[in-house]
Amino acid sequence: MLIPLLLAAAAPAQPMPTFLAGCWEEKRAESAWTEECWTDPRGGLMIGSGRDGKGDSVGHWEWMRIERAVDGTPTFYGSPKGASPVAFKATDSDGKSITFVNAAHDYPQRVRYTLTEAGLDAEISLADGSKPNRWSYRRTAGSAK
Repeated sequence: MLIPLLLAAAAPAQPMPTFLAGCWEEKRAESAWTEECWTDPRGGLMIGSGRDGKGDSVGHWEWMRIERAVDGTPTFYGSPKGASPVAFKATDSDGKSITFVNAAHDYPQRVRYTLTEAGLDAEISLADGSKPNRWSYRRTAGSAK
């Protein structure tokens, strides 16, 4: 029991995805929109919210968080419409992108964020990348980093 704790303490912590901090929006045709907002990381925790809709109507919303696990791995938790949160462990990150995976979940199994010159790309899919849904966000006014 003590050895895994020592190994976890000795393992270097993966960086939190600081590039996500702020508010992001994608506008689509016919007044459809999607937005996400993320806090700066503090104490190994980032808190996020997301929603989408059309015009002034909200079609879907979700609470999210990214929390540093005991082993130092950032873990994404999604809670659509307040449901019990589902955990996705970070499998790859480089300071401008991060990928979270939970192959045991039905859908999505993978959540990926990538900072681009134009904004932020987000994708959910099956673990192998099939059946993707994608968003291309731009920072909202007042959210510049």
